[in-house]
Amino acid sequence: MLLYLVSFLVLFSFIVIIHEYGHYYFAKKAGAKVEQFFIFGLPYFNLNKEFLGWNDKDGTRWSIGYVPIGGYVKTLGAEDYHLSQQEIDEKYSKEDQNFLINNKKYYQKVLYALGGPLANFLSAILVFSLIFIFIGKDVTPFSINEVVKDSPAEKAGLIAGDKILSIEGNKVENIQDVSKYIRTSTGDNIEIIIQRYSENKKILVQPNEVFDQDNLIKKRTKKRVIGIVISYSTDQMIKKQFGPVEAITLAVKEVYFVCKQILIFIGQLLTGRADISQLSGPVGIAKMTGEAAKLGFLTFITFFAYISISLGFMNLLPIPLLDGGIIVLFTIEKIIGGKIKKEYLEIYGRIGLTFIMFLTVFALYSDLFI
Repeated sequence: MLLYLVSFLVLFSFIVIIHEYGHYYFAKKAGAKVEQFFIFGLPYFNLNKEFLGWNDKDGTRWSIGYVPIGGYVKTLGAEDYHLSQQEIDEKYSKEDQNFLINNKKYYQKVLYALGGPLANFLSAILVFSLIFIFIGKDVTPFSINEVVKDSPAEKAGLIAGDKILSIEGNKVENIQDVSKYIRTSTGDNIEIIIQRYSENKKILVQPNEVFDQDNLIKKRTKKRVIGIVISYSTDQMIKKQFGPVEAITLAVKEVYFVCKQILIFIGQLLTGRADISQLSGPVGIAKMTGEAAKLGFLTFITFFAYISISLGFMNLLPIPLLDGGIIVLFTIEKIIGGKIKKEYLEIYGRIGLTFIMFLTVFALYSDLFI
């Protein structure tokens, strides 16, 4: 239990710091004044009590709170987003108005909101790139060793000795890719390109869905299987290291793949087709973090990269209070050429808060009871 807690706090702290630093960076680049950089707290529910803090030379207060959830960057005038220009003139001097993020150009405000997710994506790209450069990627040759009798694979025409080249358009380079792309497929049929002798063939397999124990999240989840046993063609594992450009390209592709899968899962949730046992909240993520830490540093930082991508992407959703929701506000103001009324902003915020609370409770329910 202690390992789970410590691992979760370390991982979550780094992800939040990276995310908030992205906002901080683009606020500073835009010339806005950052009043506070807060870690382990939220600007509402009285969850912003400071445990430790200090001021830098630019007047930013760097704070650490008591509650190990969330974080935020507070810019000058952020709470006065709804004020008209006349009210801003009454409250702030002309000099201070130059440092208000709300008075910056549209693209600067959008970059400020995008800064957190971008930082999350870039940190994941950095982790994956370093792994590909210094450790390498498993490219050990493998093939289908056995096809289970009466399985979807046998019915589709797969046979022992077939080499899998791609699944659903994704290039397959190792055994892990096979289970990964089968598990994340969504169609009624899975398109598999195989090499049989010297000929490439396209096979369509209709997978079975079974419940199986997931050792990382420690609960039973629904998985797609096609009924094949695959094995390496050699006794020695082969790892290929990549140059910086190729490594970064592979890392970007991995980030894109994860974002696409999250979007597909959200679509399935909205249409009632998703397996909610795969949805994890704080408890589930803490368990996964502890299990990843047990498996070693490489597994832990890889898991960090995937969680960082997930946090970044979820924050881009056009939901009030999230970064995507803030971009929606900036865009509406750009279109109408003025400020949104305070009462509308309050309704918008309540909708977002209600949705986030519902999602949190739903994720906790999934963690504890599903």
